Amino acid sequence: MMGFRFQIMLVIFVVLFVSVNAELFQNVSGLIDGQLVSGCNLYHGQWVFDASLNPLYGSTCPFIDPEFDCLKFGRPDKLYLKYSWKPDSCNLPRFDGVDFLRRWKGKKIMFVGDSLSLNQWNSLACMLHAADPKAKTTYVRQNPISYVTFEDYGVTLLLYRTPYLVDIVPEKIGRVLKLQSIQQGNAWKGMDMLIFNTWHWWVHTGKDQPWDYVQDGSSITKDMNRLVAFSKALSTWGKWVDQNVDPSKTKVFFQDISPTHYKGQEWGSKTNCLGEQRPILGSKYPTGYRPAACDVVDKVLSTIKKPVYLLDITLLSQLRKDAHPSKYSKDHSGNDCSHWCLPGLPDTWNQLLYAALL
Repeated sequence: MMGFRFQIMLVIFVVLFVSVNAELFQNVSGLIDGQLVSGCNLYHGQWVFDASLNPLYGSTCPFIDPEFDCLKFGRPDKLYLKYSWKPDSCNLPRFDGVDFLRRWKGKKIMFVGDSLSLNQWNSLACMLHAADPKAKTTYVRQNPISYVTFEDYGVTLLLYRTPYLVDIVPEKIGRVLKLQSIQQGNAWKGMDMLIFNTWHWWVHTGKDQPWDYVQDGSSITKDMNRLVAFSKALSTWGKWVDQNVDPSKTKVFFQDISPTHYKGQEWGSKTNCLGEQRPILGSKYPTGYRPAACDVVDKVLSTIKKPVYLLDITLLSQLRKDAHPSKYSKDHSGNDCSHWCLPGLPDTWNQLLYAALL
């Protein structure tokens, strides 16, 4: 009799435990810390050549910005389109655009960040358009909010352009980057999914930076250590997530640091990404270098109480020295080893996003 009562109490305990913790786990679906329930880490792997591989879309996609449209602007080689990401101990789920649209029917999905968010937003819009090319769409480009709506499904992909996540406020002394202010966050409320990104602009200096002063608390200075400033701003964002996100209604992702390839000596070249046609083989970057900003991201995410899923794309992107537009783009001066060709690497980022939602 006592054993039966114990079993009943154990069942009640398990039910209560699952109920209480459902909110915490629902945002990662079948993945926890990048790992499938089976134990496979989707971010540990290598790029594998597949001669039969073709991209899901081409330059005819109406949602590619000219700065990413390498094929249209003369890139002669196509090998970079023939590599797929292969995790070490499992298969990355195939992207199914129609399934994505059906799962998110009637929902709003917003990318929030800089031009790398634009890169990924372009990519996902093209991947979904390719899945159902006859679906009616509404396409609006504005600043800071742009969007593509797939009318037949009621799915809206939004982009909110903001390089730092925190606010830049015009004042009498000039443009002030406020590390503890995030008023623009009001525009992010009411979304069903949020995918955040920032870092690219934190290293810009001089004429390339869009602010004149930086404010930390009550202190206003001309500049400060950029990694420290990034950490403080990201902490402000983390507090915003805890204060404004309802995990039962909104899934939150943060995209890890997207690397650049301007220093060819890191992989044994005398130049940069220009002319590179193949990825780095294997699962390690030659120098073993991991951007210090990644450590900041890890630290801040560990302090957030609400569930936030990390899209850990840094290493797999570091291996793709061949996937940048370099000189084959428009609306971007010089040699671009920061952004990524479309079709191309951001399609894999979105395939990983899709896997996290299954």
